[in-house]
Amino acid sequence: MRILFLGDIVGRVGRDAVAAALPELRRRLRLDLAIVNAENASHGFGLAPEMARALFEAGADVLTLGNHAWDRREIIPFIATEKRLIRPINFPPATPGAGSVLLTLGDGRRALVLNAMGRLFMEALDCPFRATEDLLTRHKLGATVQAIICDFHAEATSEKAAYAHSFDGRLSLVVGTHTHVPTADHQILPGGTGFMTDAGMCGSYDGVIGMGKQPAIERFWKKMPGERLQPAEGPATLSGVFLETDDTTGLARHIAPLRQGGRLAETFPEF
Repeated sequence: MRILFLGDIVGRVGRDAVAAALPELRRRLRLDLAIVNAENASHGFGLAPEMARALFEAGADVLTLGNHAWDRREIIPFIATEKRLIRPINFPPATPGAGSVLLTLGDGRRALVLNAMGRLFMEALDCPFRATEDLLTRHKLGATVQAIICDFHAEATSEKAAYAHSFDGRLSLVVGTHTHVPTADHQILPGGTGFMTDAGMCGSYDGVIGMGKQPAIERFWKKMPGERLQPAEGPATLSGVFLETDDTTGLARHIAPLRQGGRLAETFPEF
């Protein structure tokens, strides 16, 4: 299975870049599955339903969220009916929406996509490790599903690495989101799980993690609330990771970063 994961979309420039590039990426990479984190798509905070629809129309199969999941309240009734939009699985049980989605591809292969959120330097949620373990009692990689992909939305690199190693051999891919900076540690772990600490973001890197520079700078200088943060303008960079799995085992065969456009050095998966 050929899978592309794109990191956090930040604002309009990120949305427009993903919508413009995704159809060609699907063709060029011969993708079976495209997953995008969209929790910052609406002006940097949350996701509006019409933006989710546009991303699905552009070719996203699944959209994931994170700690900004509920910043746009109109997403609450939308997520209750749109199964391809998922929020962290370790939100409390009564939370709207679901933390995972099971997709059946056109050729009959099945892929499970889950979204989990870390707790170190983040909100006090239920345990993401135990929530994932519970989900994996119902789905077995290489048996009931051909791929399992997790967007682990977390602040601490240590928590992301601990999570990936905990489920090595039981997930196809663990990719981190939230910090908006792509890491250079893409690898296949000893048990066969693909891992990258953070996919980076889809937005303008001429800013402070996707937001305009000056208001962010002033908050650090003055340590006071200031002007509301707005997404940075300028050419967007798409940041993400590509994974190819073995359909028999569900484990990773090839992993490579993707960076396209904008300010960062470009890199594209090679075969």
